[in-house]
Amino acid sequence: MKVLANDGIDSKGKAAIESLGLTVLTDKVPQDELISFINEHSIVGLLVRSATNVRQPLIDACPSLRFIGRGGVGIDNIDAAYAREKGVEVFNTPASSSASVAELVMAMIFASNRFLYQAGGSMPHGGHESFESLKKSYGKGTEVRGKTIGIIGFGRIGQALAEYALGCGMHVLFFDLSKTSQSIALHIQNQKLEMELQVSTFEEVISISDFISLHVPKQPNGDSVIGKNEFAMMKKNAVVINTSRGGTVNELELLEALNNNQIAGACLDVFENEPRPNMDLLKHSKIISTPHIGAATAEAQERIGLEIAENIKRIMKF
Repeated sequence: MKVLANDGIDSKGKAAIESLGLTVLTDKVPQDELISFINEHSIVGLLVRSATNVRQPLIDACPSLRFIGRGGVGIDNIDAAYAREKGVEVFNTPASSSASVAELVMAMIFASNRFLYQAGGSMPHGGHESFESLKKSYGKGTEVRGKTIGIIGFGRIGQALAEYALGCGMHVLFFDLSKTSQSIALHIQNQKLEMELQVSTFEEVISISDFISLHVPKQPNGDSVIGKNEFAMMKKNAVVINTSRGGTVNELELLEALNNNQIAGACLDVFENEPRPNMDLLKHSKIISTPHIGAATAEAQERIGLEIAENIKRIMKF
């Protein structure tokens, strides 16, 4: 039996799946050739990340499929409910990449506060001739300690981010429709410190926070979570960070808010039109952008691969 890991898989995860007696193919099959490839090779399992979409026509056209797995948190690129109706198991790996995404958010916060993205990018071109002017331009950073981070969506990633932020001396607010409070465990050396956080209103998070980080799924109706009205409520020094899904921040209204100096900046790891993001976002001097690398650490990919293998073992009843 064959499994297609169309968006790649960690070597340890691949080995763990193959130890179950399955063959893992890692060919990158273009979206429009996927149905024919699955049928030609009698694929029983399709593994994807965010690049490959698994919609109803593919599910209908590929009767050999017994499971679809996504290496990551969401499953919005899979018609999961329909697949399950057709008897195809669908799973994801929600626990594996929380720390990696949270660390990227913290890296973006530090980079934003100290202009690392702009200053570092300027050094190869002007560091020799314009060292003093660059120092003057970018030597206006602020410290993270004492600043307030507002976290919208307080699942595993939001909670992991809160732990890092608290450890750096930040104030943490969160908004989540399903929670009234949440206990956060800080692990310091061999000690564990529990802190209880109380939910804030969405308006409080938006209006009080210095940094606003989104950790929510794509909205079913396609609406953004943050747009023109929310930007108008934010502090002038606010920085919006999106490592969740493209479209949860209205990109055109974000550009307008930045150009009108309503907010100070934005950090984006996800985009509406991946893999071809809006160039106005990528070139904007107040935006730090990365190519959807939130879960792209060696540790996270290993955990994802091993969690996928455990799901396959459960499904196939090895």
